[in-house]
Formats: sequence, structure tokens, C-alpha cells
Amino acid sequence: MRTRAALITAGVLIMGYATVGSLTDPDLDPAGVLLFAVAVLVGHDVLWMAAVLATGAGITRLVPRQHRPAVRVASISAAAITFVAFPLVVGDGRPADNPSALPLPYGRNLIFVLLVVSGVTLLTCLRRARRRRPTADRKKSERPAGSGPRTAGR
Repeated sequence: MRTRAALITAGVLIMGYATVGSLTDPDLDPAGVLLFAVAVLVGHDVLWMAAVLATGAGITRLVPRQHRPAVRVASISAAAITFVAFPLVVGDGRPADNPSALPLPYGRNLIFVLLVVSGVTLLTCLRRARRRRPTADRKKSERPAGSGPRTAGR
């Protein structure tokens, strides 16, 4: 509990410092700051959270329970990687006279990284499915300890 209180106190102090610093800045444009804050709130709370919730609902409906954690991690990771890499892929603002500004094939590399994320997810799901399958050398008559008395037909 002390750690939480210390983190909250540190966060409040840092936000207070930032607020005082921005309010004493002579070049501050309050309308621009307000517009930015509204854009961030709309972008995060309306667009991003709606997409995350819809994706989570789709995963819940379409993916078996044992694979859901891996698929959720992969989808959030892929979204974050794509979000960070998108400006480089698009190359907006790349100077035409400086080919070394963004020299790599970012689109191809993004596809490669997303394929790696997908492959790791697939291997994780296959490993979990394999672990849950009964092995061939286990007898059908074996039951877990404490499973109760044997009944007719088992």
C-alpha cells in the first residue's frame, strides 16, 4: 500500500510540475493544448478502446478458451507494433533529396515482424493443444485421484 501511495504522490507532483511549467510558458497556446487533449481523449477512449473491446469480443466468440490468452497478447502486440511502425511505413515527411533519412524497407519489415508474432502465437497454441491431448500410453481406465467411485459404463 505504501508503494501505491508513493507512486500516486509522485504522479501528482510530476503532473503539477508539468502544469505549472506549461502555464508559465509564454509561447503556450491554450486553444491548441485543449484541441490536443480532446483529440487524445477521442482517439483513445472512443476509437482505440472500441477497437480493443470489439477485438476482445471477437476473440471470445471465435477462439477456444485455452488459446485466448495467446491470441489476445498477439493481437495487442501486433496493434502496438503496427501503430509505432506506421509512420515509417508511410514515410510521410521523408525528404526526397535525402535517401538515407528512412533507408530501410519498413513495410516489408513490418510484415515480417507481424508474421513472427503470428508464428509464435501459432506455435504457442499448438503446444497448448498438444499438452491437453491425452497421450497414447495413458490407459483409458486411469482416472485422476479423487474422481469418485467407478460407475457402470466407464
